[in-house]
Amino acid sequence: MKLQRRAASMLALALLAAGSVRANDDEGWKALKEGGQVVLMRHAQSEPGVGEPPNMRLDDCATQRNLSEGGRKQAKAIGDAIRAHGIAVDRVISSPMCRCIDTAKLAFGRVDETQHAGNPRSGTEDQTKIVREIRALASEKHRGGNVIVVSHGRTIAAVTELQPEPGEMIIVTPQGDGKFAVLARLQPAPLPK
Repeated sequence: MKLQRRAASMLALALLAAGSVRANDDEGWKALKEGGQVVLMRHAQSEPGVGEPPNMRLDDCATQRNLSEGGRKQAKAIGDAIRAHGIAVDRVISSPMCRCIDTAKLAFGRVDETQHAGNPRSGTEDQTKIVREIRALASEKHRGGNVIVVSHGRTIAAVTELQPEPGEMIIVTPQGDGKFAVLARLQPAPLPK
């Protein structure tokens, strides 16, 4: 019986990681309320396009693809949902790209670090290194509140094998030794129409 439950549990996690199962939103919010989770969040809706304009510079937001007006509203709504659920946030880590920093500031009121979460399409980061660093962060057990990593869809997909929508939060439970389990996917704020 114990072996059957463990096998069923492993299958559910495998299906969830494959994206064919979606945990109940209540489960995700409950886990975040308890703390100790890592949230891999794709930046909110941005201006149309893929990658960065020519001559993009990290130190100049005017040279980057930024949040759309709808994305700014979406990021604020995500923050409202986090606060309404009483979720403790210990650290907010962001890609150095302006659309990620803006998402983090609008949703969580701050950015504690810009690292681990760059955009491989910008040509300024090494995809393998970024994925390795985020996987290490996602597997690192911690006590207290949650760690938020605001990044890019392609980066999060490389880490979790799940393609997040703009503003979507993929909650992972750190297991140590380079391992984590995908627990839930939350899209608390629908995209503005």
